[in-house]
Amino acid sequence: MILITGGAGYIGSHCAIDFIKSGYDVVILDNLSVGHIEIIERLKDFAKNHNEEQKGSLVDFINADINDTYALNVLFNTYKIDAVIHFAADALVNESVINPRKYYENNVIGSINLLNSMIDNNVKKIVFSSTCATYGEPEYVPIDEKHVQKPVNPYGNTKLAMEFAIKDYAKAYGLKYTIFRYFNVIGADSEGVTGEWHNIETHLVPNILKADENKVFKLFGDNYETKDGTCIRDYIDVCDLARAHTLAYEYLKENTSTIINLGTGEGQSVKEIFSAVEKTLDTKIPLEVCERREGDPAKLIAKPMLAKEVLGWEANTPLEKSVKNAKEWEKTLKTLQNNKKPVQNTKNWGALI
Repeated sequence: MILITGGAGYIGSHCAIDFIKSGYDVVILDNLSVGHIEIIERLKDFAKNHNEEQKGSLVDFINADINDTYALNVLFNTYKIDAVIHFAADALVNESVINPRKYYENNVIGSINLLNSMIDNNVKKIVFSSTCATYGEPEYVPIDEKHVQKPVNPYGNTKLAMEFAIKDYAKAYGLKYTIFRYFNVIGADSEGVTGEWHNIETHLVPNILKADENKVFKLFGDNYETKDGTCIRDYIDVCDLARAHTLAYEYLKENTSTIINLGTGEGQSVKEIFSAVEKTLDTKIPLEVCERREGDPAKLIAKPMLAKEVLGWEANTPLEKSVKNAKEWEKTLKTLQNNKKPVQNTKNWGALI
């Protein structure tokens, strides 16, 4: 069984779908602080209906926090976990600057709790969700895995701290790992099971889509040294990203640890993404150009060759399809938000001992 922490969130839920499609049973651990119980229910339904000729994959859910060491130990004693896919983390850069305590408590202390429980229960494989934010201001692009790591915010610092911790645990305790450094993730599941659902939406594509609802889209900076003056980023479809995690788990069964960038190797500017959304919607979107945000590099583009060499993986979803899937998900999201359910605990830990 595969344990997915943060599996009720954006990337984690897409990863769960890919494991389900590959025939694996999954258990999701999520405290639902940013994830949603509705997504868990949709994942369970998807697993049940995915392959009618066969039994289908099992999806179980534990409503708990990675800082709850008791819950972690009960979980590892209840389920036979073969590997952990670790997404549970806070990930808002601006918030990390304002409230670094929250980020170190969750992203570092909580993740150390998870590693300790893994080692104590002889679970020795982990795929870790890191970030290109560990590189900081790029010295060159495209960015390869050997680029110096100098984060410029607490969020990046916490992810880099966990990269060091995982490598140290690997040396001392025989842990095997794949560390993925993500670039900018976009899109949604093509079957409409899940997509972006953030309480505070900071991602580009959903914010442009929401601007279509008579809200002005704010473009931060149009005077960068780029082809059209706006920031250039490497936008990778979330389903492509999810597939890499299943491949990484299968790779770890027989191979050694590795650190890999996940991106397309190509860059699109904010204006190009904005135009792609307008084209998909077939409408003009209100736009306001604002001052640059402090710390935004002009270009962040991955060099993704190692992913292809090691995992046989490469991004293959066209930008237009990513935007179209995100648009369709926004329709589903409105219905889910209108019928939002109160969260209830789904496990009585005392009963599992």
